[in-house]
Amino acid sequence: MLSRRRLKGRRIAALAADGFEKVELLVPLRALEAAGAEVDVVSLRRGRIRGVNLHMPASRVRVDEVLGRADPEDYDGLLLPGGFINPDLLRQSAHAREFVRGFAVRDKPIATLCHGPWVLASAGFLTGRTLTSWPGIRDDLVNAGATWLDQELVRDGNLTTSRGPQDMAAFVRGMLDAFANEPATPPPPRESDRQPEEPVGWAVAALRWSPKPSTAAAAGIGVAAAVHRALRGSAG
Repeated sequence: MLSRRRLKGRRIAALAADGFEKVELLVPLRALEAAGAEVDVVSLRRGRIRGVNLHMPASRVRVDEVLGRADPEDYDGLLLPGGFINPDLLRQSAHAREFVRGFAVRDKPIATLCHGPWVLASAGFLTGRTLTSWPGIRDDLVNAGATWLDQELVRDGNLTTSRGPQDMAAFVRGMLDAFANEPATPPPPRESDRQPEEPVGWAVAALRWSPKPSTAAAAGIGVAAAVHRALRGSAG
């Protein structure tokens, strides 16, 4: 009962697009709901957006509100999942960047992991911040002015970050603390940790042993590309 009351009355925005890492959205979302929070999935378009499990298509999630209509003022915090595709799409959207900035300038808690901090870098407020992420985007964040630490969880002011699905338990605990406005001990000033020498082993293994694409999937990609070319041609 205590956990269900912890975030009662809090409203959280989960900003995601097609290609979100399924576990990085659904596990935190369920934890937030279990703690009593109301969660809106905010996205680039209406309908249902497609998740992925690393690189394989996964189930869809219903969108509650679209960017351009969603207002950071209406929310108490922001959840930003990762995935390879999702944050890349979001960082290209002016509406998404402005939405994220709305939480930053109001000092509202932002919780993100994996490739999610890409969006924070494009939103332009990582200078002087300390965080972690998927190791592969370490250099992007350092070049954006941040200090990068190779740790399972980093809380710096209103910003809570983790490296990826391997740190999910720590991330959920830190996220709930942040959205409950529990104070965090600020990380001491230090230089960024070095880039790892090797890519994450389990991610490499998952790609190595993934099945070959089906004929239907290959045909679908070809049809989508043809439709895109046709639409561009008609627009011209």
